[in-house]
Amino acid sequence: MSQSVRQTGKSARTTTRPKWWCAVALVGAFAVMSGPCAAQAPADGGAASPSLDALARTRKQVQEYFEGFSDLTCKESVTQLVLNGSGRTIYRENSAYDYQFQTSQQNGIWKFNETRESRNPAFRDPARTLLVTTGFASLLLVAHPMYEASYEFEPDGAETIGGVSYLRIRFKPIPGATSPASLRLRGRNYPLPLSGTLWIEPQSGAVVKLEATVDSSLSDIGLAGMHSEVHFALHQFHEQEETVWVPESATIDVETPRQHWRNLHRFTAYKRFNVNVHEEIGQTQ
Repeated sequence: MSQSVRQTGKSARTTTRPKWWCAVALVGAFAVMSGPCAAQAPADGGAASPSLDALARTRKQVQEYFEGFSDLTCKESVTQLVLNGSGRTIYRENSAYDYQFQTSQQNGIWKFNETRESRNPAFRDPARTLLVTTGFASLLLVAHPMYEASYEFEPDGAETIGGVSYLRIRFKPIPGATSPASLRLRGRNYPLPLSGTLWIEPQSGAVVKLEATVDSSLSDIGLAGMHSEVHFALHQFHEQEETVWVPESATIDVETPRQHWRNLHRFTAYKRFNVNVHEEIGQTQ
């Protein structure tokens, strides 16, 4: 599920100032590292805390998530907002899509691909510059074993949400390490230093909430800040009698010195995508 952010708006003929923003994207492929990935141990060599034990389960759960999520489809609704300096909405567009996320592995490389088919295209005001965001549910890559060496994780107590207690674990990037997210600007990639918090179900290790932030360290290229918040929920497929953790919503805020956007994504009506059935239908046509 590659992540991207870009602007849409006036054509080159009517735009009076250059567009500094091109794209923010999660790495679409990453190599499988050799050797086992172990959970971070306490610095004093003592027993791991319950939070770090849960983090080890989280890494396993996230790995299974990316391996098993590729045969799911859902409905996605997107609200694109333009905010003023006080945080008030001054413009809004709503749209809806049929959504599918696909993963594949070849020669030790994972590749991610999103497919969207419009169900309810929004009215597009050509005078407005909007933010287009995709793939933020895959921010879970920060907890994938492939990026274990890219972040420092620190227990941050517990928090009760909806009557359920979850473990909080903060993460921050290790300078110079590989990042799963990058800013594409004028054909060049800038790694994004993501920091934030995971809310983890202690027993399963499932991530129920993720917040990630990019501060003003990239202000020299025009990014004043970016904040993402993704919620996950346990979905049950009655026909298969199984339950799977899936993205439920994502909120993305991006600010530049002159603009503030907020996009709201909502994912519903998950179904299994049966490849065999589609192949048979194609053969009969």
